[in-house]
Amino acid sequence: MSTPVAAPSVVVTRPAAQAADMLARLAALGRDALLFPLLEIHPLSDKTPLRTALAGLSDCALAAFVSPNAIDAVFAEFAGLSRSWPAHVPIAVMGEGSRQALAAHGVNDGNTVIHSPHGARTDSETLLETLDLPALRGRKVMILRGESGRELLAGRLREAGALVIQVAAYRRCAPAFDDARQARLQALLTRKNDWIVTSSEALRHLEQMARQLPMSDAVAKMQQQRLFVPHARIAETAQAAGFLDVHLSASGDEALLGALQSCL
Repeated sequence: MSTPVAAPSVVVTRPAAQAADMLARLAALGRDALLFPLLEIHPLSDKTPLRTALAGLSDCALAAFVSPNAIDAVFAEFAGLSRSWPAHVPIAVMGEGSRQALAAHGVNDGNTVIHSPHGARTDSETLLETLDLPALRGRKVMILRGESGRELLAGRLREAGALVIQVAAYRRCAPAFDDARQARLQALLTRKNDWIVTSSEALRHLEQMARQLPMSDAVAKMQQQRLFVPHARIAETAQAAGFLDVHLSASGDEALLGALQSCL
């Protein structure tokens, strides 16, 4: 009788503070789950511009959050000021993860208008397709994001005549690639694992880290890892980086876990 082959370990690459739920769900599925963050999320060193912008939020026709991190940062500010979301201000988000983040802060379709894309692809392009752009002409739209990011959403809204205010709510960076993390990554690349990657920026950090390793075939071994990603843009980034086994799921953790388990 042949011995069953063990399922690959699953490497979760989210920031450490945001990975606990995914790690627990993977453990409940009987998967060996490992944490290797490819991003760190930090508060702004100067929150004055964010606080000033949020003071004028009620005048906006729309507030667009580019990520769950932006949502958590803004609602942390609200909590400190004992404020709640102004229900008359509609919200635009990219994917299911952001909807879940809003729900965790008590904001849902029952108390606020929330716009988000439908279908497998959830990004700025598909979000724009859901918005009534003519209705935003001459009106204020606030985009809440990290200190850097894509300019497509702001650019298209400005082209439509909206008065766009882009506001940084948090900052993100690659974790320090010290000796311990180098050894950890090298060990992960010596065998094939399943990797959950939910950010194109995180994927670029992984590629940069692999190139810094002393092992000559580090990049080739990285490209042989199996990736599970929730956005077409991340899949495109992975394919451009030479990854050979990329699985695209719909947005949200349920879809990611379903895709992961379907490949056993």
